[in-house]
Amino acid sequence: MGYKYYFKKPKSEIAKDILTWVFIGGAVIIAATSPYFVQSILRARTKLKKYSNKRISDTFTNLRRGGMLNVETRNNQIYISLTRKGRHRAGRFQIDYLEIQKPKQWDRKYRVLIFDISHKKKIKREALRGKLRELGFYPFQKSVWVHAFDCQEEVALLRDFFGLTSDELNLMLAEKIEDDKRLREFFKLDIL
Repeated sequence: MGYKYYFKKPKSEIAKDILTWVFIGGAVIIAATSPYFVQSILRARTKLKKYSNKRISDTFTNLRRGGMLNVETRNNQIYISLTRKGRHRAGRFQIDYLEIQKPKQWDRKYRVLIFDISHKKKIKREALRGKLRELGFYPFQKSVWVHAFDCQEEVALLRDFFGLTSDELNLMLAEKIEDDKRLREFFKLDIL
C-alpha cells in the first residue's frame, strides 16, 4: 500500500495570502452571481489556486468571524475590505518583508528619524529600535537614527504598524550632517 504525502501550508499562511490580497487591493468589489463566488474569485486572482475551495472558504469564514474582514452586499455586489484589526494583521506581514532599497547613485541627503515614545510604550519603543537596526538605520543617538536612502514609505508603514503619531516618530531630510565620516563608512557612500 502506497502513501502520498502532501505539503499543506498552515491555515495562517492561507490567512496571510487572503489578507495580503485584500490589503494590496484595498476594498475588493465582486459581482455576486453564485454562492461560491468568493472562493472562485480568490482562486482565480491570487496565489490561492493551490488550495481547495473548502480550505479557502473555512479560512475566509474564520477571518470574517475573527473581525479581520468586512463583507457587505449592496446592489448585487459584494464589498470585501479589511477592518482595522485586519489592516493591522496584514501590515504585520508587510513589516516582516520590509527593506530599504539602495539606489545606484546616492542623492547626497540623509534621512534623520527622531522619536519620542513614552515609557508607557517601552515595548513598542524597543521593537521599533530593533526594526530600525534590521532595516539598516544608523543609531546616531538613542532616539535619533539616520539612513542615507529614501525610506519615507517604510517609515510611514512603521508609524502605522506601531500606532505612533508624527509627534512620536518623525522623519527629516538633511542635506548635511557635520562630520559625517562614520555615516559615509556605515552606508558605504564613497563607492556610490
